[in-house]
Amino acid sequence: MPAEDLPPTDDGTQLHRPGPLRWLGYAMGAGLPERHRAWVLHDTTTKTWGQRHLARALVQMSVPIALVLVLVPGPFWIRGMTALGGLLLGLIFSFAYMPETTENRVKKAGFPPGTAQAVRDQAAVGRTAAESERRRAAAEKRAARYRQRQGR
Repeated sequence: MPAEDLPPTDDGTQLHRPGPLRWLGYAMGAGLPERHRAWVLHDTTTKTWGQRHLARALVQMSVPIALVLVLVPGPFWIRGMTALGGLLLGLIFSFAYMPETTENRVKKAGFPPGTAQAVRDQAAVGRTAAESERRRAAAEKRAARYRQRQGR
């Protein structure tokens, strides 16, 4: 999908996805211009926000991991194990502070603190209601089939 042709959000705001270099800077912690404001909120609140956070964390950790693998003297297996240990420790910290990190990104985009969590909570309520309705309809269909087989 071209960067400017994303579908509008629920409130009609047009999403402007950043280009690859801007996204790389965003993943490393830089802010984005005002026109990407709605996209930042989308990025931190969509259903796949956890995977997106993981991708940003891996991009951030790729620089020190590459430096360890290339510049540290010694056998490659020791450098590799050191890099793996650093990666695992970095991922643990990244997941531990995932909500705070995403809130900081949203705050940097100009939204009030707590906006990302509130949007995710609201979406969860909507998904729960839709799932409950789907289950209720399925239960009614099963009950109707049962009554039909029983001749009632």
